[in-house]
Order: sequence, then structure tokens, then C-alpha cells
Amino acid sequence: MTTPPLTNWAGNVTFRARQVHSPSSVDELRHLVASAEHIRALGTGHSFSLVADTEGDLVRLDGLPPRIDLDRQASTVTVAGGLRYAQVARELHRQGFALANMASLPQISIAGAVATGTHGSGNGLRNLASAVAGLRLVGPGGRLTELRRETAEDQLSGAVIALGALGIVTDVTLDVEPAYDVAQWVYDGLSHDRLAQAFEEISAAAHSVSVFTDWHADTAQAWLKTRTDQPGAGYPGDDWMGARPADGPRHPIPTMPGTWCTVQSGTPGPWHERLPHFRPDFTPSSGAELQSELLLPRAAAPEAFAELRALGDRIHPCLQISEIRTVAADDLWLSPAYRQDSVALHFTWNQDTAAVLPVLAAIEERLVPLGARPHWGKLTTLAPQDVIGRYERAADFAQLLALHDPAGVFRNGYVDDLFPRKS
Repeated sequence: MTTPPLTNWAGNVTFRARQVHSPSSVDELRHLVASAEHIRALGTGHSFSLVADTEGDLVRLDGLPPRIDLDRQASTVTVAGGLRYAQVARELHRQGFALANMASLPQISIAGAVATGTHGSGNGLRNLASAVAGLRLVGPGGRLTELRRETAEDQLSGAVIALGALGIVTDVTLDVEPAYDVAQWVYDGLSHDRLAQAFEEISAAAHSVSVFTDWHADTAQAWLKTRTDQPGAGYPGDDWMGARPADGPRHPIPTMPGTWCTVQSGTPGPWHERLPHFRPDFTPSSGAELQSELLLPRAAAPEAFAELRALGDRIHPCLQISEIRTVAADDLWLSPAYRQDSVALHFTWNQDTAAVLPVLAAIEERLVPLGARPHWGKLTTLAPQDVIGRYERAADFAQLLALHDPAGVFRNGYVDDLFPRKS
């Protein structure tokens, strides 16, 4: 019987690895790395770019011991990098603790999300990698390396979002805080004119705010997630920003059932059951989609919205849904939100690469002059030099790459295109 080729979740990337390993211990992983010419880690496969691809070996980390070690005194938790956020969140909540932020999809792996700069939404919430207080990784020759905030803060700032290029991350230490509850409301009929005119007020209306649109209709849908322990928590009202409360559960994609999503209608619940859009026990779609995302300075949001509405007739036929979120600035070298409060414009496309790429190119042509940076795990039509040229610490990361992996064991074509090796 022929084994089908290994693909990412969406099926738009077929991995070229000569072999895929699933070690059951860190020692076994170290041996694999020491004997490999080229090797990369593969998480849950939710990236749409070639960031995880390799012609060498791939390593899955979900077979390593499922470590979740809470340090109450330090307010941190150290977890196995291959664990999914949903797994860690449940255990943290059971012990009375929480993460400050989660992505919309709780099924993604910790190490994979951190390495690609994945984020949630909220004016005051930084991307998921900003919670990293320490990393342990297997480097060239199987050498174990630990980077911790208290001893190597600047190097850690460069190594957290590293595109898998510095080694295989086995353990991640994350900041935690006391558990809290969140209530979620959904509003239909938010006008695009109001969205553009009052975006700062809208994005600040809750702990986490997401707006869904197809850029073609005159109105959008807003999801407001409010921490019940914060001032001003409560029902936003029957006429919030001219929009109306949803009359039942909603899914971001109008044709999909709202029962797959986390509880809405203002019913308070644990943080990890409200901050993500999707329930961990449901797959939000079949994976038959493509995704792209651009992060811009938040001040550019109204101008970016106008550009996308002008392209609405081209975007709409290829699009399933688009999401608008905000991300707070951070100091991580390869973060798309590096030192700038950002608006993130996400696109879930139909799985039709030939139709999508010309539309994406038109979007990027209009938004790059506004300061757009593409998400590392999503599709882009930008040339690698145009992407990396938007990062002022890129040269510092290249030096870090040379320091940690001088022989290029963890490089792949994606990394080489961004950070060419010096001859």
C-alpha cells in the first residue's frame, strides 16, 4: 500500500521531507538532530507558507512527554513545545491560572505558533510569542541550549520568533496570571463607514475585538470579548455602534454553523473557552482554504479599509471571510508587530491558488506602502527581500542564526531566501 504524501492542514503544501520522525524522548530527538544533515520541526501544519518545508528530515514533537510544569512563585508554566494551546489551557485553568491571550484556533501547537508570530486580538494584547519567558531547544550536534529572559533577554527577543531556524524547540516557558472569565457578544450590521470613522473606539470596546467582513457588503460583524474582572465589563447595549445583537450563535463564515464556535450571547465562561473563536473539540472547517494576513500600523487602518473596499469586487468572489484584529506592539525582532501597535487584516480564501494570488498581489500592492508586513505562516506574493527589508533587526537575526547554526542544519529554502548565506 502506498503512503499518501504528507501535507499541511489545508493541503496546499506537500512536504518534501525524505523522512518524518516522531521521537518519544528528548534524548531520542537529540540523537536524530546529531545524525541529520538537515532537519526541521513540524507542528500541527496550520501554516500556509513553506516555513516548515524541507528536503531533509522532519520531526513531529507531539510524541514527546506532555510536560506542563507550573511555577506559581514565578507566575510561569513550562510546557512541551508540541502541545496544543487547548491542552495547556485546560490544565492551567484547572490549577487556577491563565494565559493573557490565545489565538482564534486553540488546536495549534505552542512552539509552532510562537515561531511564526501568531496572535490573538486586542489593543492591549501582544502576540503569543510575547508571553515566552524561556526556550529550550536542541541545536546542531544534538546540543541542548536554554535561553531565559532573566539571563539572555536580548537574545531571547531574537530567538522566539525564529521560523524554526535556530533549532528544535522542546520546551517553552510562558508567563501566566490568575484565571479569569470572559463574556462574548456578537453584533451584526456594523456599517463600514462607522468602522472606518470610529475604528479606535471600536477596537477599544472590549478586551478582544474581531470584525468580520467580505469587503463587498456595506456591513460587517463584530465579536466583542470582555473580561468580567475589568472595569466597564457588561452588555454593550442593544444599539452598539449602530449594530444589532446577533439573534443566535454565529460562525465567522456565514454559511458555517455557529455551534462550532465558543459560547456567545454574553454568557460568562473560562478564558480559554471564550478567547478563541472556535471550540477545541470541533474542527472549524475541512481545511479546504488558503490564508493570508498583513499587519500594518494601527493608525493606517482607515486608509487600508478604503483600499480594500475599493478592491471589494475582486476580493469577494475568491473570499470566504476576512477578519480585522488589533495587536499591541512588542520588542521581538521578527514580530510583524515589532515596536508598532498594529491592525491585522486576515483573509480566508477559497482553495483556488490561481484565482487567489493575483487578488492577493493587488491587495499587497496597495497595503505595503502603508507599512504592511505579512504573517510568516501565511501566503504572500512579496519577494523575500521585500519582506525582510521591513524588519530593522533582520541583520541582528542573521548574526544570531550564524551563531546558533553555522552549518545550516535547520535552514530550508524559505529561510535561505530571507537570510542568504554569506559565501
